[in-house]
Amino acid sequence: MEMNFDEIKEQIIKHISKVYDPEIPADIYNLGLIYDIRLEQKNNYIHAEIDMTLTSPACPVADSLLEQVRYVVLAVDLVDEVKVNLVFNPPWDPSMMSEDAREVMGASGAALPF
Repeated sequence: MEMNFDEIKEQIIKHISKVYDPEIPADIYNLGLIYDIRLEQKNNYIHAEIDMTLTSPACPVADSLLEQVRYVVLAVDLVDEVKVNLVFNPPWDPSMMSEDAREVMGASGAALPF
């Protein structure tokens, strides 16, 4: 069975884009917190491995954010297993945000540190 990893990855990104950092009015994908999405096919099963970070290593909702990412990625058709790795290298900084996230933050009155 031929799998189109690009289409699956697009669906994963769409789902991850529904997860919001509770302290910042933007989704974690546009904040630049998702560093890598890797897909692997083992037999007829698709395994996703995601490297993500937090805006701060001291983030009080770290566990729940990781669990939310795992949950929404498992909701993607064809994805059978998800592993979410919390990484801090490179450290996150506001330059990693998308233009959309910058606009949302600016519109909400949030201060941009650059």
